[in-house]
Amino acid sequence: MAVHPVPTVRYLAGLITLALAVALAQDPFETARQAMVENQIVSRGVQDARVLEAMRTVPRHQFVSPDRAALAYGDYPLEIGFGQTISQPYVVAYMTELLQPQPEQVMLEIGTGSGYQAAVLAELVAQVYTIEIIPELGESARLRLEQLGYQNIQVRIADGWFGWPEAAPFDGIIVTAAAPQIPPPLIEQLKPGGRMVIPVGPPLGAQNLVLVEKAADGTVTTRTLLPVRFVPFVRGP
Repeated sequence: MAVHPVPTVRYLAGLITLALAVALAQDPFETARQAMVENQIVSRGVQDARVLEAMRTVPRHQFVSPDRAALAYGDYPLEIGFGQTISQPYVVAYMTELLQPQPEQVMLEIGTGSGYQAAVLAELVAQVYTIEIIPELGESARLRLEQLGYQNIQVRIADGWFGWPEAAPFDGIIVTAAAPQIPPPLIEQLKPGGRMVIPVGPPLGAQNLVLVEKAADGTVTTRTLLPVRFVPFVRGP
């Protein structure tokens, strides 16, 4: 009868180390992404399990330039060119949670940037429409999202002030740049029962994150949540 040696602790430890090495080789930022969620997002009170899972899933380092990939999971925004930024991870998660996203919903984003916020939303809802006024950013985001396999995101190069009328109404709208006021077309395109999250305020003055809610009867209410600092809402000529 053959005798099979019992695996030693050292042998088992070696297998575990090998498995971890393979996992890290597949996604070297996995550990940083998990730490980002626990230390920056959960610790600040974001609780929606689906939002947290989306933040754990989307490869944030793919949405910044290669020379900044090592900084992608830090607790701060990062420049992406053309005077624009990718928002701080906590801000992305917090604003997303405020929308209360559901699998069957359709969302509109104003300010595509690198496409990160759109990708997070795409993990949570049926369809995302996103508008970017800077052509270079919009086209690069479109390509990036396609390469990452997102099939439920449509990108448009346009002035986001006017929204996306033919795709309206939207269950939720998220604006990632500070507007001097809430754009009336976006309020009109918000579905009854829907929510909009938008930073409001001047470029160099006090800005606040505002939650807009439209009741079933069309009544609109706004609530100021917290002070923020976003890049300005860029308008067309």
